[in-house]
Amino acid sequence: MLAQEEGGIDAVIAQAKKNSVDHIVCIAIDRAGCDEVLNLAKQYPDMSASAGIHPNVEPTPKETLTVAQLTELASHEKIIAIGETGLDYFRSEGDLEWQRDRFRIHIETAKQINKPLVIHTREAREDTMTILEQENAQQAGGIIHCFTENWQTAQRALDIGFYISLSGIVTFKNAKELQEVAKKLPLDRILIETDAPYLAPMPHRGKTNKPAFVKHVAEFLAELRGDTVENIAKATSDNFHRLFPTTQ
Repeated sequence: MLAQEEGGIDAVIAQAKKNSVDHIVCIAIDRAGCDEVLNLAKQYPDMSASAGIHPNVEPTPKETLTVAQLTELASHEKIIAIGETGLDYFRSEGDLEWQRDRFRIHIETAKQINKPLVIHTREAREDTMTILEQENAQQAGGIIHCFTENWQTAQRALDIGFYISLSGIVTFKNAKELQEVAKKLPLDRILIETDAPYLAPMPHRGKTNKPAFVKHVAEFLAELRGDTVENIAKATSDNFHRLFPTTQ
């Protein structure tokens, strides 16, 4: 979708750099997407990618996955993370043991190849955190991406060494509980993101999101926490490069 923007990907990247975004991670959500985001990342020095299958992608023969297969998909140096993985009980229905099994495969792969996890969770906070704890996901580390959960869930994630990534949702007027969580988070464990092309922050809510808009999340977070934009930008950038040291 971003490639269809006027000027294409080059324009998207130029806008991001103008807003001080120094690195972009393209997230895979299915098997085909793993190749697509890797090919894109290979074209740009300040871009990386992930490898994984989103929890809402049904387990068809085309979308089956083993640790060995995921390891192969994630072998390139431009693949810096495993995911997007996790649990989603909002969009998927029925017996979701296949989601939990696939989630465990992602965690085991991340531990074996020492690449952090990008975690999606929706209406599945208890099972998500329990599986991360049971599978010793702290050995790989990672992000609870697009965080919208409560403070108790945030604490459990922090306790196993994960980072909390805030998207444009934190800027929404009705996101009061999330804003309270954002105030409490330790600065050295916060990341900010777009989740483009979705969830554009205020003042662009409802529009196609793009990496350049992450500055609005930083600005909102600075005001919310009584901090400066410069300090939020530096801290979140430092946190990102600490989690993904090959991006420095």
